[in-house]
Amino acid sequence: MIEQSMTKKIRLYADGGSRGNPGPAASGAVLKECTEGKEGIILAQVKKFLGETTNNQAEYTAIIIGLEKAKELGVEEVEVVLDSELAVKQLNREYKVKHPELAKRFLEVWNLQQGFKKVTFRHVKRVFNKEADALVNECLDEQKS
Repeated sequence: MIEQSMTKKIRLYADGGSRGNPGPAASGAVLKECTEGKEGIILAQVKKFLGETTNNQAEYTAIIIGLEKAKELGVEEVEVVLDSELAVKQLNREYKVKHPELAKRFLEVWNLQQGFKKVTFRHVKRVFNKEADALVNECLDEQKS
């Protein structure tokens, strides 16, 4: 994928998954240009194998690696799109974060957010997050072989 520096606003599709909970886990993020609410080209993709962890921890890590890449590209506004209702509700402060490991990752996301003009979180059904999900599975499959 060709990375370019950048449009000021992007849509970040993030997903994390584990095979078993906990189990071997990975995170993936797809960053797309977003102008006037319309999605454009893929600017970057990132994925990361996490070793043994939970699905929720992998979801948060996906947001973190996506925001780090957005920062690297000079983005100002990010709309984060996730199929994890729990993470979205926690990040939108509708639910409290009770698990200590998730609280650490929540804080990481919070700190990363401060580097942008605006960051929003939106929940979508899994079917609308296929590209990020594919990165997660690709990363997990690479570890098996």
